[in-house]
Amino acid sequence: MAAAAAPAGDAPWVVAASETANRTMNPIRAIVDTIKFPEDKTKEVIPLSLGDPTVFGNFKTPELFVKAIKDNLDALSCNGYVHSAGTVAARKAIAQRYSSEAAPLTSDDVVIASGCSGALDLAITVLCNPGSNIVIPKPAFALYETLAVSKGCEAKFYPLLPEKSWEADLEALEACIDSKTAAIVVTNPSNPCGSVYTKEHLCAILAVAERHRVPIIADEIYGNMVFSGSTFHAMADLTDTVPILSTGGIAKEFLVPGWRVGWVLVHDKKGAFAAIRDGLFKLSQLTLGANAIVQSALPAILAPEPGSADAAALEKFHTETVAQLEENAAFTVERMTGVPGLRVVEPQGAMYVMIGIDTAAFKDIADDVDFTQKLLTEESVFMLPGQAFRMPMFARIVFSAPKAKLAEAYDRIIDFCKRHAA
Repeated sequence: MAAAAAPAGDAPWVVAASETANRTMNPIRAIVDTIKFPEDKTKEVIPLSLGDPTVFGNFKTPELFVKAIKDNLDALSCNGYVHSAGTVAARKAIAQRYSSEAAPLTSDDVVIASGCSGALDLAITVLCNPGSNIVIPKPAFALYETLAVSKGCEAKFYPLLPEKSWEADLEALEACIDSKTAAIVVTNPSNPCGSVYTKEHLCAILAVAERHRVPIIADEIYGNMVFSGSTFHAMADLTDTVPILSTGGIAKEFLVPGWRVGWVLVHDKKGAFAAIRDGLFKLSQLTLGANAIVQSALPAILAPEPGSADAAALEKFHTETVAQLEENAAFTVERMTGVPGLRVVEPQGAMYVMIGIDTAAFKDIADDVDFTQKLLTEESVFMLPGQAFRMPMFARIVFSAPKAKLAEAYDRIIDFCKRHAA
C-alpha cells in the first residue's frame, strides 16, 4: 500500500483534539482559573474552598490503615497487577461493610475504581449513551456534569430548595425526565450543601424514579459523616424495585483523598441490571484496576473482627472525626448567623455549608463571584462561589479547618461584610 502523501512544503503540524476532549470542561475549574490571588502577603490565605480534609493537617488517617499499608508494602505481595474490577478480598470487604438485610451484596456486586470520581465515571459511562440525558441536582458536585457532557450526554438539572434544607424540588425533578433520561443522580449527604435527606424524602425521589422506570446513581460517599439529629439512609435499603448504582470510597471517611480507591455497588433486586453489571466489569478494563496496595488494606479497615481491638479503634476514630466536624459545623453556623448580607443553611453532615449572599445588603457586591473575589483580595479568605455548583448568589465553606483557623477566617468575613454593607 502506498504511503499517504506528506503535507506540501514546510507546513506546520496541526493535530486536532478529539470531540471528547473538546466537550470536557469543569465548571469549578472555569471559575477558579479566573480568580486572582492577592498580591499583598501580609495576611495568610485561609483556604475554605477545597473539599480535602487533609489540607490543614488536623485530621489524621487511622493508624490501623497506615499500618496495614506498611505491612503489605514490606511483604512485597501487592506489587503486581490485580483484577481490573478489584481484588476478591477487597470486594468482599466492601460488600460485607455495605450489605444490609434490605439490600444484600456479594463481591460480584462490587466494582472498585480509582476513587469515588472514578466510580462515578464508571456509573455514568455504563448507563449513558451520546444523545441521552442524565438528571443532576442543582447545586451539585460539578464532576457529574463534566463526566456526562464529555460523553456526549446532556446534563439536565433539578433544583434543591435551600428553604427546605436542600430537599429536591420533586415536581421539577419529574419535569426533567423524558424518554432519553438514562439516570437520576442523588447526592446524600450532599456536597456542596451538607444536607442529609430523611427517609420520607428519599422514598419520594424513589417514587419518581419508579413511575418513569429510571435508575438512580446514588453518590453516598459521605454516608458515614452525619451529625446528631440526622440519620443516613442508603437508598437501596428503601426500594425493592428501582435499580441503583451506589458510589463511595475511602477518601473522606478515612481522610485519604490522595489514595484513590472508590467503588460502585450494584443494587439490583429484580435483575434489571444484568447487562449493567457486566458492562461495569468491562469498563474497569480501561484502567486495569485501582491501587493494589490500598486495596490490600481494605479488609483491615472495612471488615475488622467484630469486638476486636481493631474494630474498637476504628469506631473511636470515626466517632471523634464526625464529632469534630459537627463541632466545626455548629461553630460555623453560630459565627455566620446574623452577619449582614449572609444567610446560613445549617448543614447536617459532610464538611460543607452553603451561605446565601444578599447583594442588596451590600453597596458594591455584584454577585457571588464578585463577593468571593473581593473577599479573597481584601481578607485572603478563599471560598468557592455558588456559580461553581450552578447556584448563583451562594458561596460554599469547607469547615474542616482547625477551629482557631475557622475563627480567624470568620472574623475576616464579618469585617468584610461590615465594610461593604449598604
